[in-house]
Amino acid sequence: MKHDDSTQFMQCMEVWGGNQHVDSGVVMAGLDAWVFSRPFENSDSGGDVYYVSSCATGRITRLLVADVSGHGGHVAATASSLRQLMRRYVNHLDQKQFVKSLNGQFVSLSDVGVFATAVVTTFFAPTNELSLCNAGHPPPLVYRANRKTWEYLSSADVEGANIPFGIDDIDDYAQFTVRLRVNDLVLCYTDSLVEARPPGSSDLLGQAGLLKVVQTIDPMQPETFTRSLLAAIDRELPGSLDADDVTVLLFRPNGLAKRTSFFKRLMAPIRLLGAIAARPFTGQAIPWPDMKLANVGGMLVSRLAESREKHGTKP
Repeated sequence: MKHDDSTQFMQCMEVWGGNQHVDSGVVMAGLDAWVFSRPFENSDSGGDVYYVSSCATGRITRLLVADVSGHGGHVAATASSLRQLMRRYVNHLDQKQFVKSLNGQFVSLSDVGVFATAVVTTFFAPTNELSLCNAGHPPPLVYRANRKTWEYLSSADVEGANIPFGIDDIDDYAQFTVRLRVNDLVLCYTDSLVEARPPGSSDLLGQAGLLKVVQTIDPMQPETFTRSLLAAIDRELPGSLDADDVTVLLFRPNGLAKRTSFFKRLMAPIRLLGAIAARPFTGQAIPWPDMKLANVGGMLVSRLAESREKHGTKP
């Protein structure tokens, strides 16, 4: 990734994001990401919320894009609550409990009319696996570098709910997993892109239209991809992106975290102990790791993945 003054370098057990205006690159152990968010009418903050977190060893990266109903104080408070949830589950490989807690958070706010559509993703660097949950949100797009094609990532055939958070107190949201390769791209966005239309017109760009526009943008230039995409939509549908918040999250595996160093493994429990010691002063939830085999035995998983690649086994 090309770096500039706006680039964010994620540290282990860090959560970055919010609901403010941003146009920034984000560097993590296993992913490069680019985040663009522009609140409606260029306000200081908007209804779109974006977050990125990195676990204690750098193997687990979680990315969230949400479109929260309303604006102002309710959204600001919700964004702060989401940050705390991101931190609480920062060391969890399995995102199901995080998704359940997200929905519970919005259910508790439903009496004031707050709900959200969202895409929640968790990337596990040792195996390049990406877990996804779509809660009533426009589906992400994925660029397969080996085939040079874009396609939608859909959970239509997966059991479980996919309604917006806060609509119903349910536990079982649809989850599915895909394998990514280095230089594949995943594009998450809020509904302003698919609902883009010229002022006074009823014709929406839609998913098919967005896919056509995306296919015209050079995927080999991810640093400028989002700006080029928004400019292309504005040329085709002038003024269509001015009526709502606009948020785009683009990310790709960079292949730099196939193996977790001994130093990072050694520092992980120390970071956790530091969070426990600081809790009386910060009031933040303790980011306990989950005890799934893939998480606890992450180094073994990493070695097996490397062995498959070395011997030419396709992922």
